[in-house]
Amino acid sequence: MTHYRYAHRGLYDPALGIPENSLAAFRRAAEHGFGSELDVHLLADGALAVIHDSALRRMTGRDGIVEDLTAPQLQEYALGGTAETIPQFSEVLDVYEGTGLPLCVELKSFRDDYDALTARAVEELDRHGVPFVMESFDPHCVLWLRRNRPEITRGQLAQDFLRPGWSSGLGAEMDRMLTDMAFNAETQPHFVSYQYDHRDSDALRRVKETGVEIFYWTIRSREDMERAEAEGAQAIFEGFVP
Repeated sequence: MTHYRYAHRGLYDPALGIPENSLAAFRRAAEHGFGSELDVHLLADGALAVIHDSALRRMTGRDGIVEDLTAPQLQEYALGGTAETIPQFSEVLDVYEGTGLPLCVELKSFRDDYDALTARAVEELDRHGVPFVMESFDPHCVLWLRRNRPEITRGQLAQDFLRPGWSSGLGAEMDRMLTDMAFNAETQPHFVSYQYDHRDSDALRRVKETGVEIFYWTIRSREDMERAEAEGAQAIFEGFVP
């Protein structure tokens, strides 16, 4: 797998008026020669939106759930008090089309839409000539890729959900299984994308022993990027320009 540096949610910078997961952030990342990591949700009309949270309040100051919106409604939601609005996935792909730079596409399932979300995201990617890998915390999404599009490079997002304050909200047993990456035997991810601050976990050590490639998120300093890349991992970074 070719190694890249991925700007987390685009090369955003609130001080410059560039919010996360905005077209401005993705344009800036591409202009600097970086790939981007981004978050994709399935909308009520079958379109795809790029935003991290399902809940709209943090980034737009308005109540609601992004999955309940339609594509035209995205233009009504300003990001971080700027003129930027929630982009469609197709718009981000247009930014990266022809650059040769890759995207790391995180699938954000909601209300058990994992199959529909993954299928629709792959359909959109097939329409564009953008290099990409796909990842998700939800093993259902990773399994869909293995069963239906095994040629796509797929990754399992993971962290230590057993640490105080890091629960998945799905119960103690699911926290244990997600922390142990217990579904990897079935989903067979090509890479594991792991929280950098949790990299001392036994589960990650065991995964590394299998030879699976590692991505680290979120790298927030040049020193940490150097450590991650010296280990052979790919870096998803934010808060600085390498």
